[in-house]
Amino acid sequence: MDASSIAKGIMLWIKGSLESLGLPEKWLDKVEPIIYIFIIVVAAFLIAEIVYRIAQFTLWRIQKMREYTFLLKLSEHNVLRKQTSILPPLIMNALLPMIFSNSATMLHYMQMLVWIYFIVMLTRAINSLITAIGETAFRNRKLQNRPIKGFIQVAKIIVYIIMTILVISVITDKSPLYLIGGLGAFAAVLMLVTKDSIMGFVGGFLLLENDMVRIGDWIQMQGSAINGTVTDISLTIVKVQNFDNTIATIPPYTLINESFVNWRGMSTSGARRIARGYTIKLDNIRPCSDEYLNRIREIDSKMAEYIDIKIKQKKAGNMINTNNNEGAANGTIETNAGVFRAYAEMYLQHHPRIRKDLLIMVRTLEPTGNGLPIQFYCFTDTTDWKEYESIQSEIMEHFATIMPLFDLFPYQSTSARDTIISGMLEASFPIEKIVGMPYKSTKQS
Repeated sequence: MDASSIAKGIMLWIKGSLESLGLPEKWLDKVEPIIYIFIIVVAAFLIAEIVYRIAQFTLWRIQKMREYTFLLKLSEHNVLRKQTSILPPLIMNALLPMIFSNSATMLHYMQMLVWIYFIVMLTRAINSLITAIGETAFRNRKLQNRPIKGFIQVAKIIVYIIMTILVISVITDKSPLYLIGGLGAFAAVLMLVTKDSIMGFVGGFLLLENDMVRIGDWIQMQGSAINGTVTDISLTIVKVQNFDNTIATIPPYTLINESFVNWRGMSTSGARRIARGYTIKLDNIRPCSDEYLNRIREIDSKMAEYIDIKIKQKKAGNMINTNNNEGAANGTIETNAGVFRAYAEMYLQHHPRIRKDLLIMVRTLEPTGNGLPIQFYCFTDTTDWKEYESIQSEIMEHFATIMPLFDLFPYQSTSARDTIISGMLEASFPIEKIVGMPYKSTKQS
């Protein structure tokens, strides 16, 4: 027995029941289709509910045996309910011709409504499935920092566009291909309206393809307020939480068109660079005497060992040891600045919070009008901002206090205080009573 026979049997039963009620013949033709439609609708939704219950029970049994992220997302977004919602219009569309076999016009309009309902339900079902797939992909460690959200939005927009074309095709009774061909007439207007979305999609695709930025990256753009962590990447915007907790938004294509700094390499390496220094007053740089070297030996046992090795190298004619095969650090004993460079490098090499597997260097830069810059270059063993600043401050403060022991002083631009101090010294004012003098000078006096 096929569905057609069952449908005919139901119609005959309805007709017989109505005749038994004594309804006039003219009412039978009007009431009978309404009752039959009601039965079809109830039956269609009942079948869909049964299918949903079976699918839901199967999903529950699978989840009970093993937890899958994708299945959890299906349940979270109620995907099975939306998927089974496409069954009622299909069932109704298959049975409607049996009711309106004598009325082609009524059948056409009823089927049009049913098809529109089917397209709407199908759109909801597809988009919910896309959402579940996207969130499952986002849970993947390899993909969770990628701009997946933007591609999900693009996929949903494509679905909406296709479904809109299908709805218009059903209403106008035209082929979808005919409508797609007519899109060229207003393509320019469409591109103008969706310019940001198109550019955002292209920008997001390039960001993903070149792995330029991920969620969680710290990025910085010169000349803008962008300096913080990326919290969201979508089709049209990239959200950045700055370090002052303000939220900045920029289009994805801005990151393509303009240069920016991504600190991901620093974060993944677990080390953060220190590249700071002082400017030494050139008048304080002088050759090292034996008396000076003997005094420096008393600072640290490593310095004593270093000086002995350098004296040995000097007697052998090897003034500068660039390969560091011998000697504790790269420096010289020709000037107090060279000795201080050696001390600073050894200090960094033995600092517990400085990475020994990365570059450690103390160097002088090009002289300026304020003196000779000396830079300390190394990497901390942490990327935490607070810890990094604490380590960096401790190192810089130590060097500032130890430099006078090498007869070196950080140069400061002349100010009113320096002028006054100079005048007091020229007037033979007691040096120990002058406030603001380098403590080494006061100590020697």
